[in-house]
Amino acid sequence: MLKKIIFVFIVIVILIAMALFYNKGKIKEEKIYHILDQLTLALDSELKSHEMDDLEMALFLSKNEGLINALENDDEDLGYKILFDITNTIKQNTSRHVRAQVITSELNIFARSWDDVYAGMPIGDYRTDLEYFKTHNTPRASVEIGRRVGVKATVPIYKDGVFIGFVEVISFFKSMTEFFSSIGVDLYVLLDVKHTDTAVLMSENLTIDDYVVSNRNYNYSHIQTLNEVDFKELKLNQIVHKDSKYIFYETMFDGDFQAIGAYIFVLPERYLEYFRNPEDDISFLINVTRSSLYDVVKEEKYEKNVYDKYSADSMVYLQDVIDKEDRELFLDEAYEKFDKYSKDELIQMMLDRKIVKKIDGKIK
Repeated sequence: MLKKIIFVFIVIVILIAMALFYNKGKIKEEKIYHILDQLTLALDSELKSHEMDDLEMALFLSKNEGLINALENDDEDLGYKILFDITNTIKQNTSRHVRAQVITSELNIFARSWDDVYAGMPIGDYRTDLEYFKTHNTPRASVEIGRRVGVKATVPIYKDGVFIGFVEVISFFKSMTEFFSSIGVDLYVLLDVKHTDTAVLMSENLTIDDYVVSNRNYNYSHIQTLNEVDFKELKLNQIVHKDSKYIFYETMFDGDFQAIGAYIFVLPERYLEYFRNPEDDISFLINVTRSSLYDVVKEEKYEKNVYDKYSADSMVYLQDVIDKEDRELFLDEAYEKFDKYSKDELIQMMLDRKIVKKIDGKIK
């Protein structure tokens, strides 16, 4: 009799344990999908905020009489000076970096705030989104493909009822990437590789699967994981768990609601505890234990360098794939590692790399 009681008790304990385990798994699954929902909402909010900020600035510039007169009179030097002075003043007083440009009605660059080199360059082949204004005369702000993909706020300019060009403010994804990083989520903005014929300035960017990485300040530490992800599965399910990380997928659309790429979020599993459960607070992503999570992320970001795991020998090869924007940090780290080697060791390291250069000419 005692054996039967013990057997029944063990069965009940096992069933309870299985039920608890199953329930815990369901709660965790619900939390993961809730995080995806909140990340999507946060992404939409960030995009809309950037679009409105850029549109506000573009509208402001479109009312500058000096700029309009310079465009009407084809005075490119004056146009550049006005744009540079305005954006430089904004930068000095607010630390906000504004990239503004004026485009002629023939779709040539008239003036840009960041340089005066490309005045007169035609951009119609890269900016198919500007065809929108053939049938509309209202401003537009959206993610668009140019020579790079980014948020473009475009305002058509009319003088005495005659269309003379555009004022445009452009921003990329730097601050958005930083925002998500501050809450423990790494953002990768991926453009479908088929668009690189248009986005010519991204042709040398890092590629993942059939995508080109658009944001320059992405986290290198997840690249190996992303390269091993089945993107067909990720696109279908929106969530993949790999290497103790949750990877989320959201389609990237342009202003005509055409799919042009994807926003990929990577959340290390160890950060899950910092996000509240769905039933706790609908806005958990914004005010959830964010301060404590930010401290953890910041500590890891500054105490653990992304290049720590690479040897000096490995960095000799790594230099060929480093983005131009990140070469300064890379070279600082590389020099620090190379300083520990003798001259003979460095020479041998370069010889082992087997660099061969063909030299044309005659020996005299």
